[in-house]
Amino acid sequence: MVDKGEQAPNFKLYNDRGEEEELYNYKGKIIVLYFYPRAMTTGCTREAVRFNELLDEFHKHGAVVIGVSTDPVDKIAKFKKKHNLKFTLLSDPEGKVVKLYGVVKKGTKRLAAERTTFIIDQDMRIVEVLRNIRPAEKHADLALEIVKKLSK
Repeated sequence: MVDKGEQAPNFKLYNDRGEEEELYNYKGKIIVLYFYPRAMTTGCTREAVRFNELLDEFHKHGAVVIGVSTDPVDKIAKFKKKHNLKFTLLSDPEGKVVKLYGVVKKGTKRLAAERTTFIIDQDMRIVEVLRNIRPAEKHADLALEIVKKLSK
């Protein structure tokens, strides 16, 4: 399991446009890397919409938001379009990155990510990990507060 203070493991996944993206391409920015269980579900929708509402604030503080789930590219593309999301979603259908970061959701038949967010600094070091967050707990707002402190 990856934790606070460690170097963020690099990875490559396909985004919502079917293009390969590498985490380390974002070096120099603050990264809000959030894992979510499933696109098109109530909780994940609420969470994604809130990140989207706060996106300008994240950008203002030098941060990018990236969502990762085990959903296939076509499903995350539909999810992004349906909710007009302006940030990148990545597809991890084999769960390689979910396992790498230690966020496999327990007790589900289908491989899914546990709702967890990693705040990664400009040098690719994990500065905060938000675990077991519920969408109703203003998850995106909490991540933004951490980003604001980090960008000072």
